[in-house]
Amino acid sequence: MAEAAPFPVTDLQAVQRLRVYATYASLAVAAVLIAAKLTVWISTGSVALLSSLVDSLVDAAASLVNFFAVRHATVPADREHRFGHGKAEPLAALGQSAFLVGSAVLLMFEAVRRLVSPAPVEAAGLGIAVMVFSIVLTIGLVTYQRHVVRRTGSLAIGADELHYRGDLLLNGGVIATLAITSLFSVPILDPLFGAAVGLWIIYSAVKIARLSLTQLMDRELPDEERARVRAIAESHPEVTAVHDIRTRIAGPTAFIQLHIEMDGAMNLLHAHEVSDAVEARLRRAFPHAEIMIHEDPAGIEEPVAFPARNRAR
Repeated sequence: MAEAAPFPVTDLQAVQRLRVYATYASLAVAAVLIAAKLTVWISTGSVALLSSLVDSLVDAAASLVNFFAVRHATVPADREHRFGHGKAEPLAALGQSAFLVGSAVLLMFEAVRRLVSPAPVEAAGLGIAVMVFSIVLTIGLVTYQRHVVRRTGSLAIGADELHYRGDLLLNGGVIATLAITSLFSVPILDPLFGAAVGLWIIYSAVKIARLSLTQLMDRELPDEERARVRAIAESHPEVTAVHDIRTRIAGPTAFIQLHIEMDGAMNLLHAHEVSDAVEARLRRAFPHAEIMIHEDPAGIEEPVAFPARNRAR
């Protein structure tokens, strides 16, 4: 999945548009590929081509889930969901992993059946042509998805990009399998490749599930981002120290909490002004974050809730 800073785009509406457009593109590509692969699979009977068709069916189902999840994640906070609806995205990505595992199991059953009863692949040239078409279309989609992930940090779009990127390898393998099977009459190679793809799909599902659980379990932002929070807060001349930094992310929104220490003789109004200034600096760096700052008088010892080695307190 494309690496990205959590929230590099400052215009929230632009972020939402990019996410939604990416789901439209994914659905459109999946629909075209399903139609093309289904037509050619009926002609060839190739398990390798079937593996690619199954993968496209899963892509379509996952993209449909993404479409609704991304739209729901952008719904503003309401009375019942005061922290917003951002976790719809990791839930959708977790659902994708379930789709992937189910498709892999079905594919491996078909591969075993064809290993027991091998059959020749018909019209291999037609199969190769549709796979080349699939590669060209998928490259365009993945390029666009990586652009969206870099600019929005979307986990759902990132998960979609991850298995479409894997489809490029899958489609290349199908082409090689069809060519070798056709040229050298090795029918057993076709179901063996299908079984290998099934294992690869399961691996992808586990990877996506782990990414989803990272957000669903409220894991902290990366250490470098936490260090950035500390550096920004401490850059204010009247902040003497920062402690108890807590962060998490839910879809398009990050949540940042921290304590800042200031001169104990400072009056409450001025302490509030300093806190507002620190919050403004943090918001410029994390434009889609919910930020909560607690002011403490300097020198007051407080227990650290979750001490950790080599990490910001």
